Amino acid sequence: MSDRAPQPVERRLPTEESRQLVALVRDIVSKEIAPRAAEEEEAGRFPREVFTLLSESGLLGLPYGSDHGGGDQPYEVYLQVLEELAAARLTVGLGVSVHSLACHALAGYGTDEQRAAHLTEMLSGGLLGAYCLSEPASGSDAASLRTKAVRDGDDWVITGTKAWITHGGIADFCTVLARTGVEGPRGITAFLVPGDAEGLNAALPEKKMGMKGSPTAQLHFDGVRVGDDRRIGEEGQGFAIALSALDSGRLGIAACAIGVAQAALDEAVAYATDRRQFGRPIADFQGLRFMLADMATQIEAGRALYLEAARLRDAGEPFSRQAAMAKLFCTDAAMRVTTDAVQVLGGYGYTQDFPVERLMREAKVLQIVEGTNQIQRMVIARHLAGPETR
Repeated sequence: MSDRAPQPVERRLPTEESRQLVALVRDIVSKEIAPRAAEEEEAGRFPREVFTLLSESGLLGLPYGSDHGGGDQPYEVYLQVLEELAAARLTVGLGVSVHSLACHALAGYGTDEQRAAHLTEMLSGGLLGAYCLSEPASGSDAASLRTKAVRDGDDWVITGTKAWITHGGIADFCTVLARTGVEGPRGITAFLVPGDAEGLNAALPEKKMGMKGSPTAQLHFDGVRVGDDRRIGEEGQGFAIALSALDSGRLGIAACAIGVAQAALDEAVAYATDRRQFGRPIADFQGLRFMLADMATQIEAGRALYLEAARLRDAGEPFSRQAAMAKLFCTDAAMRVTTDAVQVLGGYGYTQDFPVERLMREAKVLQIVEGTNQIQRMVIARHLAGPETR
């Protein structure tokens, strides 16, 4: 392969502090994440020590307030950090995004007492979170979830099964959405459940085509008892809390997708400028040059889209439509770019000797998690034309 190193993405960061932050992330990536990514993914090893390092470095709570151990960073900066992490290893980038999602309910809807008791440790204490919304029979139709929480004096008893849970079985805490009332979205409440709660058990991790280092598993709640002081928000407010978290989480997925796509483009360019056929580098051939140009354009467009949505969020403006657009476009772009990267490398791209086959397998899941891209199209259409008529 060529000695031509990929050029770091030029980032427009708002402050000197944020520029130093991204420089720190790139240093951690180059020393602690990238060198072992391929080997550990193939072995299915979760890098818990990396998440400990990220927590110690102040990188697990970036978009939250410093009064509870967060980084006081705007989403515009946080998402660019996610992109850097995901470009090195999606297990890490997506893991940070899911952890941030798991903290959202308590940070945004918890009481002062709840935040004082739990949030600091969640953001900077080395803990790792899971977000428990999906179930075996309620994925896209999340409002039909069946996990129940029944009041028992000052406690709640939670019974049911959650599915497709990132960090399932290894998380230190779970944000859990459970039914406490009527059918539909108005009967759902949010709870903060310790990862070692009695009656909480994880199934064997799913066997996946990609992201093998990130455990995804069902969680079984067999009469898990938590105090009312772990109920987040009002009874029946849980679904609104979940949707609020997903708007922000979709931007995290978009940033991760662009990171994966950028990594694939870097590999494709390096290979094309080194590989020679017919007496010259294959990057000289117009058909391939056009492929690389299209790949780069999709990445830049996706990056601009997720950053614009992040700026709306930072300004306190509505951003749900833009978040859905960013998730849709960026993840579709990642699938196209990684597929094209495999094509650029030809037969080598189909082997595990080069990372593009892993990047292609990993890109696929990003079109599915936190709302499939078909759901994103429904969200966008509702903003344009209103709810569907029945």
